[in-house]
Amino acid sequence: MNAQTSINGDPETAPIAAARRPASMLRSFGSLFGSNNGVNRRVGTPQGIINGYVEFGNPERTGRTLGTFAGVFSPVALSMFSALVFIRVGFIVGNAGLYITLLQFFIAYMILLFTVASVCAISTNGAVEGGGVYCCAMAITGCTEAMMSNFGPGGYFAAFIPDGTWWRFLFCTVINTSMLIVCLIGAALFAKTSVLILGIVTVVLLSTYISFLAVDEMTIRKPGENTLLPNGTNLTYTGLSADTLAENLYSHYGQDYTSDGKTVDFATTFGVLFAGVTGIMAGANMSGELKSPSKSIPWGTLSAVAFTFVAYVILAFLMAFTTPASTMQNNYLFLMPINFWPPFIAIGILTATFSTGLSNLIGSSRILEALSKDQVFGSWLNFIVKGTWKGNPIVAVVISWALVEAILLIGSLNTIAQVNSVLFMLSYLATNLACLGIELTGAPNFRPLFKYFTWHTCLFGLLGTLIMMFVINPIYASLSIILCLLLVIALHLFSPATQAAQWGSISQALMFHQVRKYLLMLDPRKDHVKFWRPQMLLLVSSPRSCCPLVDFINDLKKGGLYVIGHVKVGDDDDVEENKRWLLFVDHMRVKAFTEITYASSIREGVQHLIRLSGIGAMKPNTIILGFYDSETPKDFFQTGTSPYKTDGFNISGLPDFPIRRDGETKQIDIKEYVSILSDILRMKKNLCLCRHFHRLDKDFITKSKHIKYIDVWPINVFNPKTEDPFDVVSLFMLQLAVIINMLAKWKHLRLRVFLCETNNTNSSTFETHDETIPQMEIFNRTKLEQSLKSLRINADILEIEDWARDTEFSRHSRILKHFINQTEHSADILSEENLNRSLLYMQSARYIELLTELTADMPPTILVHGVSTVTLTTL
Repeated sequence: MNAQTSINGDPETAPIAAARRPASMLRSFGSLFGSNNGVNRRVGTPQGIINGYVEFGNPERTGRTLGTFAGVFSPVALSMFSALVFIRVGFIVGNAGLYITLLQFFIAYMILLFTVASVCAISTNGAVEGGGVYCCAMAITGCTEAMMSNFGPGGYFAAFIPDGTWWRFLFCTVINTSMLIVCLIGAALFAKTSVLILGIVTVVLLSTYISFLAVDEMTIRKPGENTLLPNGTNLTYTGLSADTLAENLYSHYGQDYTSDGKTVDFATTFGVLFAGVTGIMAGANMSGELKSPSKSIPWGTLSAVAFTFVAYVILAFLMAFTTPASTMQNNYLFLMPINFWPPFIAIGILTATFSTGLSNLIGSSRILEALSKDQVFGSWLNFIVKGTWKGNPIVAVVISWALVEAILLIGSLNTIAQVNSVLFMLSYLATNLACLGIELTGAPNFRPLFKYFTWHTCLFGLLGTLIMMFVINPIYASLSIILCLLLVIALHLFSPATQAAQWGSISQALMFHQVRKYLLMLDPRKDHVKFWRPQMLLLVSSPRSCCPLVDFINDLKKGGLYVIGHVKVGDDDDVEENKRWLLFVDHMRVKAFTEITYASSIREGVQHLIRLSGIGAMKPNTIILGFYDSETPKDFFQTGTSPYKTDGFNISGLPDFPIRRDGETKQIDIKEYVSILSDILRMKKNLCLCRHFHRLDKDFITKSKHIKYIDVWPINVFNPKTEDPFDVVSLFMLQLAVIINMLAKWKHLRLRVFLCETNNTNSSTFETHDETIPQMEIFNRTKLEQSLKSLRINADILEIEDWARDTEFSRHSRILKHFINQTEHSADILSEENLNRSLLYMQSARYIELLTELTADMPPTILVHGVSTVTLTTL
């Protein structure tokens, strides 16, 4: 070796020392597809997940009995009608006008269509086992509003229910609690009634169309809750009228009497509209129940979207043709008095809102249960699984109920609708973003059968939702995005790595795509020394004995490549070996890759690792080995005081990573070891030999007042020229010392550079004329100071003027002198041009003996030989 770097202080005080698919696949939008291999799969239901597995084959035997209409069309259409169809379309037309209303429906449905394409791509690439987007509070508020209009003060049928902010909250709570009771005792029965409920809503809607055409002009009284108009004010209904249509073509925004007279604008009306037309994922959530998901989901969802769009456009046009704007602005339930049989509207509103709210509460509670089962956020939600009774997630339902109660405190349906719309758009944005990402990565297993899906539809859907989120409410949009980012961060922090591996996170596909692209762009021919960083290959025999060294090299890499390499002699390939090494990296919490190779000898295996480790321009430039000595390795996995102690690598009493015990023979002899060192230099790699790192304790170094310095001895023992104290060898070694000194746990230590006077008129005997020594010392110290200043290195300079003088470094200096003397006599002052001669000398046990003597009582020490330029004064 040519130089050494040691962590020094008082020598006396030196420290000694995954085949199941997750139930929450669609819920996190992190997994788009998984392996379909195998014979079993979990099957989703409208309520969530059935705990069990069924065999593929005959749909009747697997429970896949639903067709397109009952399984997809009905739940999607019912979800998209919700509370909007009978309660808020008039509010939108009356304020925004027919033209703006049609534009808003067009924008909303274009966003939905692009998102439907992504949902269809997901569902036709693999079964979606439940999930979706739910907002129960909006439906409950709409149901309460209908009750007040029918049975509250000035109600159409009776007036026995008191009104007021807290009365409405009480009735919302009663409805929410009744839904809770249904969820706890009879949720399974409700799932089979969607077709019947849709039929009722459709009949009511048809009666509304007929009423618009059949009912003549009439007077409508002001609702009691509207305090913006004087009591006794009556509103009008004109029936079919060209004048009314002309009046309603353009916007004339007013005030919202349900939210303390807040001024209505484009964002308000669009937020209410979009909240009502969501629900496109209801069909995809039934994937596990469908006979033919790949056909039913696209056709059923698209037909439901088209059906509801036509229904809404006809309804908006008829309202604009028959009802003055003032009526629509001041009575959101004007459809009831103009209907030829008013109870029809009451039945439609109560049926649609209660059923939608109940299905949302059921679905959201099952999502919460699935998140707990899949350990998405680690063990934080385990109490939810424990609160399941007879397959019913009691705790999840109660938590969902409580969350709904919190949202109900907002009160106004229009305000809730805006919040609802922003959150729905965020979920649609995430869906489109996930599909866009997986499409751009070109993953071969992403092969959706839905042929109208492209990356363009994802991009347009993503941009549309993002823009309209901020149009509706910039504050809500910003807060929701921040909340989503926090959830993503929590997911990465608390989600177990094994679970993420089972899901097949899209982040891995995206990173692979980008890393491959940038690796191709990282051209080694364009490397420049100003951007040099160490790229380490640490050769490890047994991880048990080198934990401190593995940890230290992780600090030393300075953001560069770090590869931990291991050679196994023989051809008995163990498929589990790589997994164990990855677990070791996880245990050590280091940012490293692992490379395992099998070879006929350790030397041959090391050659393989040096040549093949890394990829492209990211290949190791520095090879690091442990020192060859006779010390018995220390097992840091079993030592009681070790910070690396673990029982995770002991299986059935047989420990992984065998370690050499006291008295056992080494796997490698000195000759092969020195040959490996020779090979490394011949392959033009920087070389580091590390000794005494079993004594390294970083925590002790941080706290200790005795350890003060990182000592650097910049001597090229094969060519000791003091006129050039910073040749390539010494600069490389000093660069490593500076890197370590930049880190937090090492920053308090001071660099100390030793200036050793070795060059003179007779270099072989180290004899000089007395009169020339002072001038040489001044010259070399000045040059060293200038070099350190040019390199921006803050270090103390310590001169070793007399090799024989009795100082604390006398022993090291005498051994170093002897070492240099030996190498000079053996290789005639070997240089880089005569490197082959140095390699001949290195193949000697005497070389290792000299290094052993040199470092015998030192603290953790690195012997360094650099072959590449690592820094310049012109940087």
